Amino acid sequence: MSFGLIDILQSLIDGILFGSIYALIGLGFTLIFGAMEKLNMAYAASSIGGAYVGLGLATLFSLPLFLVFLIGPIAAGLISILVYLVSFRLIPSTNHLGSLMASIGALFFIDEVIIHETQGSPLTFPELGIFAEAYFMLGDLGFRGDLIFIMIFGLISMGVIIYLLYYTRLGLATRAVSQQNVAARLCGIPIHTINISTFVLAGILGGFAGCMAAASVGVISPLLTIPITIKGLIAAVIGGLGSIRGAIIAGLMIGGVENFFLLVRGVNERDIYVFLLLFVFLVLRPNGLFGNEINRD
Repeated sequence: MSFGLIDILQSLIDGILFGSIYALIGLGFTLIFGAMEKLNMAYAASSIGGAYVGLGLATLFSLPLFLVFLIGPIAAGLISILVYLVSFRLIPSTNHLGSLMASIGALFFIDEVIIHETQGSPLTFPELGIFAEAYFMLGDLGFRGDLIFIMIFGLISMGVIIYLLYYTRLGLATRAVSQQNVAARLCGIPIHTINISTFVLAGILGGFAGCMAAASVGVISPLLTIPITIKGLIAAVIGGLGSIRGAIIAGLMIGGVENFFLLVRGVNERDIYVFLLLFVFLVLRPNGLFGNEINRD
């Protein structure tokens, strides 16, 4: 297979644009970990589940298909509440392993429900209207309109999240709970209400990411759940667990690396190099790009 500099640049551009989806998922993992210091492994499954619910309701009630992008995130937020109640609220806060395993169980449960209801078959998903048809040229390089929209929307969403966390009372309470749980409780901050709010916020963010991921390829499939979970988690780890800017930068980086090796090595090997990138960071920089220092002892 022969390719030139333009092919490489085009591949990197498409990958970085699509990587905004990984950044959104990684940001969701980061929000929940920052609030509770726990990983919600069912997060991406909730996101894809929300997209399925949006598509199902729009089809069942003959709603305009653009409403999928409104219903999906709301449904993902509601699913996230159920995941919190089952996998985190009912398990002692000191039992981190129990919550982790429960969220993994929720991931497979949501995935199995989707497979059962769709018989495991891919479904056509509405594209992003005029954005899907737009294509812009800059010299020899092309930019897909839908990927540009996804990245712009992702950056706006990230900006909204940062504003909520640092300039609102909800964000202040969330950061207080994250930094000192007991002190926040003594100050009258409702811990579980804050945790649910964080899950809903992350769920809505993930719902948008799930809808965007499906819209970018025109289909939605249960096969999306595990890859998006893994790539989003890798983005959160490489960026530094708890770091918002780290999750954003790492998500874009993963998208670029994935698409580059898709061009160079083909679809069968692209994920290998993403895991290799994670391995390099775990060895050389285990705290990620912007995470807190980790004591190896």
